[in-house]
Amino acid sequence: MLVGHVAVGLAAKRVTPRVSVGTLVLAAVLPDLLWCVFLLAGIEHVEIRPGRGAVNYLEASDIAFSHSLLMDAVWGALLAAAYFGVRRYARGGWMLFAAVMSHWLLDFVSHRPDMALAPGVHQYFGLGLWNSVWATIVAEGGIWVAAIVIYLRTTRAKGRAGIYWFWVGVVFMTYAWASNIAGPPPPNAKLMAFSSLFFFWVVVTWAYWMDRLRPACYNPV
Repeated sequence: MLVGHVAVGLAAKRVTPRVSVGTLVLAAVLPDLLWCVFLLAGIEHVEIRPGRGAVNYLEASDIAFSHSLLMDAVWGALLAAAYFGVRRYARGGWMLFAAVMSHWLLDFVSHRPDMALAPGVHQYFGLGLWNSVWATIVAEGGIWVAAIVIYLRTTRAKGRAGIYWFWVGVVFMTYAWASNIAGPPPPNAKLMAFSSLFFFWVVVTWAYWMDRLRPACYNPV
């Protein structure tokens, strides 16, 4: 998934309004950020094949260090521990851990069977939602719309910038998502890793900015 992961971060703001939505989105997309870094470092590998849509052109042959269930639990625990060490807010730490773990669950639903339980365990899982563009639009698109509604009800724009730039970000991510599920393949895996790393950092930066432009509109718990 793509916007489905960002949706987790936006919706989680409702449960833990004291946590920056930037940090929540960072947690939700953390395995993908690590995937980009590990691809560039040669630790993980993917193959690009002909076809349209990531389910057709992307063969994720080795992504267990960023996307396995065990390693996502490790990354989530490290992020949660770091957050708790700085903020001393246990509920926020648990939410960050859950956001990281949600990544494996959503990818398990959307990917073909390429999701591992742990590095070195050669059993792979995936329900293949992305095999159907229309099913993806309904399922992931529904999650995306619901998260936007929840976030809008949780926050209040300080001014026009909080309205304008929020919707600019939503349109940008929706376009990227549509291209990912039905667009052409990238020229090569390295370029895909660079462009994806840039994309996810833009999304995380946008989310941190939204926390300044759209603070929570009720007392944090």
